[in-house]
Amino acid sequence: MSTTTTIDAVRGMRDVLPAELAAQITVADQLERTLASYGYQQIELPIIEQRDLYGRKLGEELVGKVYEWNFNGRDLALRPEWTASVLRAYVARLQDQPLPLRLRYTGPVFRNERPQRGTYRQFTQVGVELIGGQAPRADAECIALACAGLDAVGVTGYRVQIGHIGLVRQVLRRLGLAERTQGILAWSLERMREHGVAAVRERLDAAHSPLPFDAALLDGMSDTQAEALLLGSLGAIGVNLQYGTRAPEAIVGRLVRKLRRADPQAQIERALALLERLCAIQGYASAAFPQAAALLREFDLPETLLDELRAILTTAAAHNVPDEALVLDFGLGRGLHYYTGLIFEIYDAAGMQLCGGGRYDDLVTTLGGRQMTPAVGFAYGLERVVAAAHPATPAPPPEVLVSAADDASYAYALQVAATLRARGYTALVDVRGRSPANNQRDGARRGVAALALVADGDEARGELLWRDMAARTERRIALAEVPTVRPRDMQ
Repeated sequence: MSTTTTIDAVRGMRDVLPAELAAQITVADQLERTLASYGYQQIELPIIEQRDLYGRKLGEELVGKVYEWNFNGRDLALRPEWTASVLRAYVARLQDQPLPLRLRYTGPVFRNERPQRGTYRQFTQVGVELIGGQAPRADAECIALACAGLDAVGVTGYRVQIGHIGLVRQVLRRLGLAERTQGILAWSLERMREHGVAAVRERLDAAHSPLPFDAALLDGMSDTQAEALLLGSLGAIGVNLQYGTRAPEAIVGRLVRKLRRADPQAQIERALALLERLCAIQGYASAAFPQAAALLREFDLPETLLDELRAILTTAAAHNVPDEALVLDFGLGRGLHYYTGLIFEIYDAAGMQLCGGGRYDDLVTTLGGRQMTPAVGFAYGLERVVAAAHPATPAPPPEVLVSAADDASYAYALQVAATLRARGYTALVDVRGRSPANNQRDGARRGVAALALVADGDEARGELLWRDMAARTERRIALAEVPTVRPRDMQ
């Protein structure tokens, strides 16, 4: 990789300076205390993972944002999100643990996307995974916990947007669509809302390339006759069927079965009509559920498909999540292909997304787990939560610059600094041997609270010269009389 390419790759990542970092640490600590209070244990995992951990389960939009490279014959990637890494660790080392297993994490993730407000190519996720917990209780716990964390850091006026990709998949399955078509439509909800049905139909057409034969040509033939005809015709026009380990007869046999399959276009159009209207249903449960139920009845689908989502909201209410914070959105997609049920996102009052998550019951077995294991989780974008919370960071301890007049008194200066630290101060020792006047100027520039000056003979007397920078006064005091900093002195 060239130097220019390397610079371009990191452009848009963020330097977090001391004042910003103090606010970020404060919010992260408050979030983590909340997560821990629900029984979630902390886990730390590598930033670099095998590239194939992510694969198609992330979804095409996020896969395209993964920082990836090959090193010594290994395909590697920077972690773009935590869930796959946590489940990889669970499959490798934690399957013997009692379920449910509650895990929490904090750390950087990396996505090659255009920086904008609250969006960086390196950012921090704080989140949880609840492995072995089933809907509706585990789902409701995650929604309630995500809200409790925002409450703890002072975010107000947030909105929890709730969808259910499992409901969409069940609807498409009952409409008789092939598995692949179901997947394409299920993960095109937001595209449909933004660009219309035509954009989704175009995606379907691209995914299902047209067959080179009309099934009507095979009418009246048995499968054996049809396969012989196609095999001979393809050979006559020079089509090479020697691909991989599959015999030409197997390839043609599959082609015949595909040609004989009923044209699914009618089911697809029916599904598109239903999804277009389903995507438009958004609002509080009291209005959205009746609309969704009426739509299902219109398409001869059972209203019981809504039961799990109803139960999740009822259980969330038992957690004291206010009804006015919950908004149903039947067109919510989230983009990550490992979701199988509930999905949700939380937005602040200004419309910035702070959090997202959902249920992913198939991911454990996808990553090699012994058995299907239900799981659900969510993650905050820490930098965005900090921006929404506007935290009042605690005042740091008073800073004192300790200076020795000469080398002989330097050891006593170190003793003074150690005593100050033990009493709650931040003590900086002059290591450059500046004069008192220069230390006065340096202390003023740094904004220290005081100078502690020691010279020959001070150690024997147990004294020091204390110069108050704000009051511009100085006095000699005994080291033993330096007051301890109390919490209210730091407000």
